[in-house]
Amino acid sequence: MVEEREVMDIANDSRPRSSRIPWHLTPYGIVLAALVIATIVPGWIAPDNPLQGNLLVRLIPPGSDINGHLYWLGTDTLGRDELSRLIWGARVSFVVAMSSVLVSGSIGTLFGIVSGFFGGPIAIILMRLADIVLSIPFLLLAILIVTVIGPGLGSTILVLGTTRWPIYTRVAYGATLQVREAEYIQAARSLGASNLRIMWRYIFPNVLAPLIVMATLEIGTMIMYEAALSFLGLGIQPPAPSWGNMLSEAQNYITQAWWLMTFPGLAVFLVVLSFNRVGDYVQQRLDPRLLDDK
Repeated sequence: MVEEREVMDIANDSRPRSSRIPWHLTPYGIVLAALVIATIVPGWIAPDNPLQGNLLVRLIPPGSDINGHLYWLGTDTLGRDELSRLIWGARVSFVVAMSSVLVSGSIGTLFGIVSGFFGGPIAIILMRLADIVLSIPFLLLAILIVTVIGPGLGSTILVLGTTRWPIYTRVAYGATLQVREAEYIQAARSLGASNLRIMWRYIFPNVLAPLIVMATLEIGTMIMYEAALSFLGLGIQPPAPSWGNMLSEAQNYITQAWWLMTFPGLAVFLVVLSFNRVGDYVQQRLDPRLLDDK
């Protein structure tokens, strides 16, 4: 009789892994490391209180030294230190991105595995629901949700989480269809494993690789979407620092204070680029077959 340990050994992917160190990702790794540090301990590295303003030093350009205090990235219209707000805004952006990916990934993976495993009416209903959500314009759905529950951190996570789950559903659905008739699944059934156990113990680990790739790429997308929502006044609300609302506040001072728009925009660009580059590498490592589909 086939033992459960043998079933798991068959299920484990033995695809070879390259041991070469990806030195080309070093700049992107530095950017992401800085983002994580800013998220964990922003108070340790931010030179000032991001909410405390001083009108006597409003719109000071970067590198100005006022009474022995150096403003590395200048100040905004209320005299708040731009560097401090940028650092604290990194925490908001990263927390929103990670939470949104967790919510959308969990919902989408569950629906995708259930659809692929059972098929039939369940798959039709869930996949058509995913198509309906994808057909609704993101901004329209965001306005609807924010109108009902109000803007803020929670509503931003909810908006992003409930609009992006169909992407994971499609990936999980396709991956589940490929493995549900595998020999180790049939062996698990013959051992009397329940459907829930088969989905959790045998199918989920084998569809996890493309989902991790998708999640890594989606983090950068979520940061960009959060900035867009905050820019439009639908996300994080002032005076809480967010890269999006910093850009929104700076749009009327482009010619007068170029740094207000430049540094938050550059931060969004570098972080999104870094996540995309790291996501490409994760894709090559975990699921190189996806490269053949491009």
